[in-house]
Amino acid sequence: MSDRPSWGATGDRTAQADPGARARRTSAAFAAVRYPLVPVPRLSLDTVAHRAGVHPDLVRRFVALGLVDAERDAAGRLVFDSTAPAAVARVQRLRSGLCLNYASIGLVLDLLDRISLLEAALRRTGTRSDIPPWT
Repeated sequence: MSDRPSWGATGDRTAQADPGARARRTSAAFAAVRYPLVPVPRLSLDTVAHRAGVHPDLVRRFVALGLVDAERDAAGRLVFDSTAPAAVARVQRLRSGLCLNYASIGLVLDLLDRISLLEAALRRTGTRSDIPPWT
């Protein structure tokens, strides 16, 4: 499956290149593709491991477990966002501070992300409750 939009014979964005396929809107495909104006700096595996103070094999394990996001470059090497060292350090703090295994760390990270999204939505709407925030 490609992230490029398919164009019909008429040049219409809603038509599929496959003549037997139904016509459907592909506006969601356009929203998912991002083209940065400036090249986004990517970090190598060794850089992330060095900045986080861990061994590169541990970073590979975090990627395999889905605790840290990474992509592959054209050569097949792992490349990371600039926020990856902080994510690795967050996993390490949860592991050492709360004595959690990696499966429960994934659950805790998902819950913390959901809490931050809900708190951000509350801040945007301006609604306040009588209960003070837990953080």
